[in-house]
Amino acid sequence: MSQTRVLVLVGSLRAASVNRQLAETAVHGAPEGAEVVIYEGLGDVPFYNEDTDNGDVAPAVAALRAAAGEADALLLVTPEYNGTIPAVLKNAIDWISRPYGAGAIKSKPVAVVSASPSGNAAKWAHEDTRKAVRIAGGEVLEDVSISIGGTIDKFGDKHPKENAEVAAQVGAVVAGLVAAVGELVNA
Repeated sequence: MSQTRVLVLVGSLRAASVNRQLAETAVHGAPEGAEVVIYEGLGDVPFYNEDTDNGDVAPAVAALRAAAGEADALLLVTPEYNGTIPAVLKNAIDWISRPYGAGAIKSKPVAVVSASPSGNAAKWAHEDTRKAVRIAGGEVLEDVSISIGGTIDKFGDKHPKENAEVAAQVGAVVAGLVAAVGELVNA
C-alpha cells in the first residue's frame, strides 16, 4: 500500500503560533503509512480574484494548487480571528476550490482542528472553516475534529506534542483522515 499524503494548511502565519505547533504535532504523530506535510507559503498567495484566475496564475497559487492536488486528504488548523476563520486560510480554500466543481479540494477528505486561548476553542472559526470546505467541494469528516480552548493554560511554554492527551487527539484526527482515504480507495 502506498503512503497516504495529508497536506496541512495552517491559518496562522506566526511562526510560533499554537496552531502551527498543532500542525507540527500532526506531523510528529502521523501513523505508519501516512506522510503529513505542512504547507509553507500561504502568506505568499495573493487574494483570490477571478480576473487573475485564468490558467496563468501566480506561482504561489500554482504551488498551492499542486500541493493540494497531490494530497490524498487535507488537515486545516485554524485559530479564530474576530470570531471567524482567518483570511489566509479562507483565501487558500478559495483558490483550491477553483475551477468550481473540479478544484484540488474536490471530494477529498478534510478535517479541521481549531485552537484558541479563549474557552470558546475557536469553535466559530471551526464551524466557518467546515462550512467553507463543504461548499468548496471537500468532504468534511464530521466525526474527525478537535477544538482546543484555553491553550495558554493548557500548554504554557510547552509544545502541544508534549501534552499526551492533545497529541493523542491530533494523532486520532490524522488517523481518521488516513482511514477515510482508505475507504475511498476501497469503495
